[in-house]
Amino acid sequence: MRTYDPIPERRVAFLGLGVMGFPMAGHLARAGHAVTVYNRTSTKARAWAAEHGGSLAATPREAAAGAEFVFACVGNDDDLRSVVQGPDGAFAGMAPGAVFVDHTTASADVARELHATARAAGLHFVDAPVSGGQAGAVNGTLTVMCGGDEPAFDAMKPVAMAFSRAVTRVGGSGAGQLAKMVNQVCIAGLVQGLAEGIAFGRKAGLDMKQVLEVIGKGAAQSWQMDNRGGTMVDDRFDFGFAVDWMRKDLGLVLDEARRNGARLPVTALVDQFYGDVQALGGGRWDTSSLIRRLK
Repeated sequence: MRTYDPIPERRVAFLGLGVMGFPMAGHLARAGHAVTVYNRTSTKARAWAAEHGGSLAATPREAAAGAEFVFACVGNDDDLRSVVQGPDGAFAGMAPGAVFVDHTTASADVARELHATARAAGLHFVDAPVSGGQAGAVNGTLTVMCGGDEPAFDAMKPVAMAFSRAVTRVGGSGAGQLAKMVNQVCIAGLVQGLAEGIAFGRKAGLDMKQVLEVIGKGAAQSWQMDNRGGTMVDDRFDFGFAVDWMRKDLGLVLDEARRNGARLPVTALVDQFYGDVQALGGGRWDTSSLIRRLK
C-alpha cells in the first residue's frame, strides 16, 4: 500500500483523466488533498469522482477556480492550449499566484509560450513531463523532469510527490520537455537494440529467456531488458506505452533537432521502424513491439 509524506492539505485541480491522469489524480486524493477533476469526456470524470470521492467540474476554468495547483496531463500541444486558454480555460479561473503544472509530453515551444502567458497574468507555469509509463502512474513511482521558475517548482514539488519517486528541476521554462525528449531518444535506441539482440539469439537457437537472465546481470542490463525482454520473447504487446504515443514524442524530438542542429540518425531510423509497426496494425501495441518487424 502506497504511503504518502505528510504535507498540509492543498486545493488542487487535475485536467485530463487518461491512463496516466486518472491514477495520478487518485494519488493526490489519497494523499489528503482536495481534488477537483475535469475531463473532456465527462463519464471518466464521474467515474473518478465515484472512486475517489473528489469533485468534478464542467470546464477547466471551473476546475481551476480556487485551486492552489492545477495539474494537467493531456495529449499534445493543441490539447494543452485547449484546456489552458480561452474563456473556459484554466488560466481564466486561476487566482494570482496559483501554479499550473503540465505533465503532458509536449513541445518546449508551447511550454515557453504558456509560461510567458501565465507570468503576464500573475500565474506560474511549470512544464513537468513524466517517465515511468502507466505502471508508474498507477504505483505512484513516476519520475518528473521540470522546467520553470524555481519558486513555483519548490511550491509544487511536495504535492507532486504524491505520485512520484523523484521530482527534479532541470532548468528554466521548456527544460523539462527537452529532458523528456532526451529520455525518449535513449529509450528508442535501447528498445531497437534489445529487439535485434532477441531476434539474433532466436536465429542462433538460444533459449532467449535464459540468455536475458544471464546478460541482465551484466553491462547489458536496462529497465527495458528487465521489464520488456521476457514479453518480447513471448510476443506480448497488449499493454504499456503505445507506439502511437512514441511516434508523437519522437516527432517532437526530431522537430527540435531540426531547430537546434542535433544529429539523431538512429532516432530518425527507429521512428521509421515504428511507422512500420503502425502499418502492421500495432499503433496501440507497447513500444517493445519493434521486434515484430524482425520476425
